[in-house]
Amino acid sequence: MKSRTMTGRSTSTGQPLRISIEQGIIQSIDPGAADESAWLAPGFIDLQINGYSGCDFNEELDDPDVVIALAEKVIATGTTTFLPTVITASEEKIVRALRTIAQARRASPLVAYAIPFVQLEGPFISPVDGAVGAHQREYVRPPSLEEFARWQAACGDLVGMVTLSPHWENAPEFIRALAGKGIRVSIGHTLATPEQIHAAASAGATLSTHLGNGIANILPRHPNPIWAQLADDRLTATFIADGHHLPADTLKTMIRAKGIERSILISDVVALGGMEPGIYDAAVGGAVELSADGRLGSVNLGYLAGSARPLKDGIAWAAASDVCTLGDAVRMATENPGRIVGHRGMLSVGAKADLVRFTMNMEHKSLHIETVLVEGADMTSQHHHATIYK
Repeated sequence: MKSRTMTGRSTSTGQPLRISIEQGIIQSIDPGAADESAWLAPGFIDLQINGYSGCDFNEELDDPDVVIALAEKVIATGTTTFLPTVITASEEKIVRALRTIAQARRASPLVAYAIPFVQLEGPFISPVDGAVGAHQREYVRPPSLEEFARWQAACGDLVGMVTLSPHWENAPEFIRALAGKGIRVSIGHTLATPEQIHAAASAGATLSTHLGNGIANILPRHPNPIWAQLADDRLTATFIADGHHLPADTLKTMIRAKGIERSILISDVVALGGMEPGIYDAAVGGAVELSADGRLGSVNLGYLAGSARPLKDGIAWAAASDVCTLGDAVRMATENPGRIVGHRGMLSVGAKADLVRFTMNMEHKSLHIETVLVEGADMTSQHHHATIYK
């Protein structure tokens, strides 16, 4: 692999940088040109992708080429590492998806690198309205170590994260067993009591999945599951920053409560993400409308039917909506999730050259990708356009 350089302003310091790359590794970081106008950051890291641009991890997934195509489209948005997220379904359907993702990783070195492991969001969640969200209630079930072992046998131990509700009686035992194997356990889609949430953290849970979503619309003022997860410093929270799942004031307050160091931005994007505005027939939600501002909602009921924006747009929205600085938004989408996936997401000598160069338009709340490198190789799409929030 040939040597190359990458330039841009640091999102954390604003200083212009010139990065030298050899064999896919950052060799040096030096001062750049004073007139540099674009930003430079580590490749974005998304811990929750259900699908994108017409490709879906939760359909009847049996073609590894679908996974490869999805990965290439996601990488073109600046997200160089991501976790495919398989949601609540029958065991047969879950196993089929896991096998197909594993096949795609074997077929493509790029996919094997971009997808370090898979998240299972469910089926061990709450079946109660609100908490169950868009998951199919009939497939919700209690945690089972036997079923988890069958998942891993089907995909070569590719499941590295499980989102569950800790209200189940055997949840602490299940969490301890997974944590002992190095599997990340996240709390989500739950109406668990504070005592159950803290017990889950004591057993080894370390994350909260899209905190503030996947929960009842109306909660007691206190106590409730949101306060308990915000208060427990053992839990790092992931947040959907698409401007629809959490209002700016809510997200800003939640991040202040957790602290930047324990906050992660995710997209939770679904298959309609990256598609043109319009009305679609979705596998989850039936008739849905994708608006120009990125809202994806049920035509008949009006509720949200998933997130339709890639992580780059969440970074732009958070920074332009006064939720946080651009530097903090990038940190919550690179360094912080990078700790979960093997210490990626850093601009440092010796690190893999996963880099993204981009420009920002604060007025339009948009982020435009100029260049994407994965291990030093240029993966930039020539047809990628900025997203505008109305």
